Amino acid sequence: MLDIAIVTLIIIAANVIISLKGFNDFSFFEKYKFNIASIRRGEQIRMITSGFLHVDTAHLLFNMLTLYFFANIVINALGTVRFLLVYMASLLVGNLLSFYFHKEEYHYSAVGASGAVTGILYSAILFYPDMSLYLFFIPIPIPAWIFGLLYLLYSIYGMKKRIGNIGHDAHLGGAIAGYALTLLFMPGLLETNLWIVLVLAVPIGILFVLHKLGNI
Repeated sequence: MLDIAIVTLIIIAANVIISLKGFNDFSFFEKYKFNIASIRRGEQIRMITSGFLHVDTAHLLFNMLTLYFFANIVINALGTVRFLLVYMASLLVGNLLSFYFHKEEYHYSAVGASGAVTGILYSAILFYPDMSLYLFFIPIPIPAWIFGLLYLLYSIYGMKKRIGNIGHDAHLGGAIAGYALTLLFMPGLLETNLWIVLVLAVPIGILFVLHKLGNI
């Protein structure tokens, strides 16, 4: 088991406490979830609060386990303050990207820490691209850089095709923030892991091109 850092413990505790409150209090959940109409009315606080709410226990558990396994990598590389900046920026950019793509869909709602957690995951991959990751139900290790690349490509596909009740755009926004801030904080990665930096930029470039072409 990993030694859990205080900042990670605080984030997990905040997610658990706020999510449990949301599970048992419908009005609380509705008041703080991400919702386009409410945000356009001026309730920008939802951009942050929605990142600490979850749909159910499985959703909460998946996000917090992912954070638990990758947080230490980023904390050890960047320090506590910069880790927290990456986490919060990824949460916010994920929701900003969701807002951008759904701004005319007044009914659109979302919750979850997925954007923030994806930012931490993408940051960790920049530092350790060759670490092995496992997909559920597939007991074969996958190099982290391949996982990151495929995950974002799938997110673009899912976003384009509206697959499932999943915030694919929040995942992409979170990854973009995690990627950009990590390189800003650790520009030496452009020398030591340049090929990984370029490979992980591919989905971001594809998203930009598809958007410019009006295909997403």
